[in-house]
Amino acid sequence: MNMIARRVSLVAMSCSLGWAVPASAQNARDLAAMQAQIVQMQQQMQAMQGQISVLQNQLANAQARADAASTAVAAVPAQIAAAQAANAPTVSAKPETKITWDGAPKLEAAVDPKNPKAGTWSFKPRGRVQIDVGSLSAPKALGSKETGFASEFRRAYLGVDGTIPGNFGYRVEADFAASSVNLTDLYLTWKPNARLTLTAGQQKPFWGLEEMTSDLFTSFQERAAFSTAFGFERRIGFSAAWLDKDVLVQGGVFTDDAATLNSDTDNSYSIDGRVVFMPKVGGGQLHLGGSAHFRKFKDLQATARYNARPFLHTTDLRLIDTKAFTADGERSFGLEGAYIIGPFHATAESHWLTATRSGLANPTFNGGYAEVGMLLTKGDSSAYKGGVYDRIRPKNGVDKGGLGAIQMNLRYDWLDLNDAGIVGGRQQIAGASLLWIPTDYVRFIVNYGHVWIDDAAVPAGAARNYTANALGMRAQFDF
Repeated sequence: MNMIARRVSLVAMSCSLGWAVPASAQNARDLAAMQAQIVQMQQQMQAMQGQISVLQNQLANAQARADAASTAVAAVPAQIAAAQAANAPTVSAKPETKITWDGAPKLEAAVDPKNPKAGTWSFKPRGRVQIDVGSLSAPKALGSKETGFASEFRRAYLGVDGTIPGNFGYRVEADFAASSVNLTDLYLTWKPNARLTLTAGQQKPFWGLEEMTSDLFTSFQERAAFSTAFGFERRIGFSAAWLDKDVLVQGGVFTDDAATLNSDTDNSYSIDGRVVFMPKVGGGQLHLGGSAHFRKFKDLQATARYNARPFLHTTDLRLIDTKAFTADGERSFGLEGAYIIGPFHATAESHWLTATRSGLANPTFNGGYAEVGMLLTKGDSSAYKGGVYDRIRPKNGVDKGGLGAIQMNLRYDWLDLNDAGIVGGRQQIAGASLLWIPTDYVRFIVNYGHVWIDDAAVPAGAARNYTANALGMRAQFDF
């Protein structure tokens, strides 16, 4: 641009000089030459002006392209963010977790809060600890070291239970009391409707009222002698339960308990069922029920054995015992009855078990108990729910500044293991218990039993008929 300005100045100066020279003083030839130079210079100026216009257009186009590129670069982050947002997966908000308390924290979250039918996830830890002490006083002639004082962790359960969307439920629980792990409950449930429950896994095969009642709520440290003698235990199987207002029907098909099934030679199976009628009568709760059980051993070497401890679990001594004998199966029947009104309850059960033997007489053994009990503290009541006894909740617990609940119980228990040439002995027990329940989840038990033994499997010297005394105490808590 400076060069163009200088040329323009020269042209102007030349013109001035040309115009300043008088025509008369110039030679005609010189004037013509000068005019030719001026014309040539004007042509050059016009050409240069055209180049300037081209350069200006190119500069403008370049600037426009630079501005466009700058705008595009500035827009890239926004475009990238928009693309990421468009391609990002949709993440729904996490359902709100509800925490409630029922002896332990229970976590629960609805799959869709706007649709209750979608179901819920829930998770709750559970457990129990029972610490027992006991003393068995028996004739010295027994010569057994298993009498006298002993203590143990009777149970130390730890597990979880909860629900799964779709009306499913679960429980996983094990007992750690024996310095080893033994599975107790391990099952999956499904409730297609409010009355029907289907269960698959390790569970109880509906033995009877006391056996189906949790050991947390029994009125003595141990259940009736026939319950342990006849091998009432949890087994793996599939079951169904129908619960209506006044009727409970339970049934299932089972194999054996989880530990026993580790043996490939165990092919036992059973069919078990129970029916309970439980109407309200006279202001109280009536309970009438019965159960039936059929079992086939199907083992490589099938034998049966029935025995029982003398009212305490702290001793391994079995004063009555059939010893092992050949058998290929069992069939058994039970009857149960109870009446609960306010603080009072009365219960009675009996069970008959027949061991089936091919080509031999089938022995039938019988056991049972009758019990009455009364809560002595004002305002407290016995608890019953769904065909079993339930948790007693003190009206004035220690946690509320009160005494808690106190219950007293009396029981007569019998077990006869003599029949068809099998002499296992007879055991009778007159027992009494005193319970202190300071809070919903803590319980203390003291119980005493006077034991009569006939045809004892463990004689006292030469005597096979004698008596013994059992005193036991328990402290327990659960969550």
